[in-house]
Amino acid sequence: MKPFSHTNRTHILQQLSSSHYDVIIVGGGITGTGIALDATTRGLKTLLIEMQDFAAGTSSRSTKLVHGGLRYLKQFEVKLVADVGKERAIVYENAPHVTHPEWMLLPFYKSGTFGKFSTSFGLQVYDFLAGVKSSEKRKMLSKEEVLKHEPLLNKNGLIGGGEYVEYRTDDARLTMEVAKKAHEEGADLVSYTKVTDFLYDNDGNVNGVTVVDQFSGTTYHAKGSVVVNAGGPWVEQVMELDEKIEGKQLLLTKGVHIVLDHSVLPLHQPIYFDTSDGRMIFAIPRNGKTYVGTTDTVYEEELVNPKITLEDKHYLMRAITTMFPEAFVGLNDIESTWAGVRPLIQQEGKGPSEISRKDEVWESESGLLSIAGGKLTGYRKMAESITNTISKKLKTDDFEAGPCITKTLRLSGGEFNKSSDYRPYVEDRAHELTKLGLSFQDGLNIASMYGTNTNQVAELVSRVKPSDELPLAIRLTLHYAIDFEMAMTPVDYFMRRTGALFFDIDWVEQWKEPVIDYMKDVLHWSLQETEQFVVELEARIADSKGYPEG
Repeated sequence: MKPFSHTNRTHILQQLSSSHYDVIIVGGGITGTGIALDATTRGLKTLLIEMQDFAAGTSSRSTKLVHGGLRYLKQFEVKLVADVGKERAIVYENAPHVTHPEWMLLPFYKSGTFGKFSTSFGLQVYDFLAGVKSSEKRKMLSKEEVLKHEPLLNKNGLIGGGEYVEYRTDDARLTMEVAKKAHEEGADLVSYTKVTDFLYDNDGNVNGVTVVDQFSGTTYHAKGSVVVNAGGPWVEQVMELDEKIEGKQLLLTKGVHIVLDHSVLPLHQPIYFDTSDGRMIFAIPRNGKTYVGTTDTVYEEELVNPKITLEDKHYLMRAITTMFPEAFVGLNDIESTWAGVRPLIQQEGKGPSEISRKDEVWESESGLLSIAGGKLTGYRKMAESITNTISKKLKTDDFEAGPCITKTLRLSGGEFNKSSDYRPYVEDRAHELTKLGLSFQDGLNIASMYGTNTNQVAELVSRVKPSDELPLAIRLTLHYAIDFEMAMTPVDYFMRRTGALFFDIDWVEQWKEPVIDYMKDVLHWSLQETEQFVVELEARIADSKGYPEG
């Protein structure tokens, strides 16, 4: 695998003015990186520009599920459910190290949204639309069976339940593996570089972008035949650099999650349950924690770091108390939180939870393509669709882009012959990593996270800097993040390369200072830059803990 680091970033920026790209993508979330991968594998010279870190927006702040959206059947979104349902298995096969199948439990109650017949029929339709394999088809459970699975569930009015398979993921790491694969295939991707304006040809057509390095303040210009706006919640702001598109308006909604220690809410499997106001909530065990979410409220505030309010926490606490009355969970049990913003296409007369999650692509008079809506699960299909449009725009007598190959293209770290090879591989690599002086558990953690890139992580043992403060396992993953995942700041590492800021906040507090010192040495930060990154990390820790809202 080619290095993907600050050095690459600097080189790309320096040669921008002398390059011409077939396609320039604005936005480095799952949608933008997915387009970059599809485009570059079709033979298109591709540039992706991201104003923050990759996946810094919605793509690191979702419910962290590759799922088909069962609730959209209630809204008769049959095609959406069919498309994203089928995509679940594709994402899993191409990246089994960041996508894990788990049996989801859907309990139903006398006064609930779902009944025994509607649940059974809905799950059966879901299985059919998603093309679920026989071993993962839905199972219907009696009340007694449901309580045997999850004794903490509210017994009052419980009728039974259904079980079906969904896929747990790490959304930021999935985005990272897509970005790395796009880089391996020849795409240029740069983070912390903001598009501030568009360039135009003599006919008024968009043919490039003006960008500003967010670290140095240097301005660059990049030329491209097609420009794609995949800015997520910032789609409208990017469009306004060009022109306002009449009839297209985004509705931004906020989704909040809270994290508890597993001992506080000791669930055996993920649970999907409805609330008194008709929403659906997930409660998901993960690596010694249980996280619960999400909310769905209209959001009109700051996009970069959306805040969690006390009202958000109370809403989720009420849902937990109602569904798990014997758990006795309180606000003080919340260890960490996160909030994400969904960019939805406004639909007249529909509330936040009713709006379709399907994606939509439109083109301005200048030729700027913009995409919004959609779900994490459907990123590959969305990318295929918009790259088809790009290919048609670029087609000439002398050039035609190749076909889409991403359906069977393994992502970085996911280069297994089949997904079932992942588990034995992890065990084998974990044993091998102990020869470097790592514990078996550290070996398991590394092999599980990096998949077939594990050997590359291990090879850094001769290059990592010595440290009396940082254990070898952290130095290996940190140095890998810097050299091969373009981690530029401590927040990049703690939030989006490891997920620790959400799921192991105490670990972040324990190691933040030696990690900052290590990155300072490797990346040659000035005292001012170091202080800036310390302030940013402390702010994100405070956000994760939910301060100052309580």
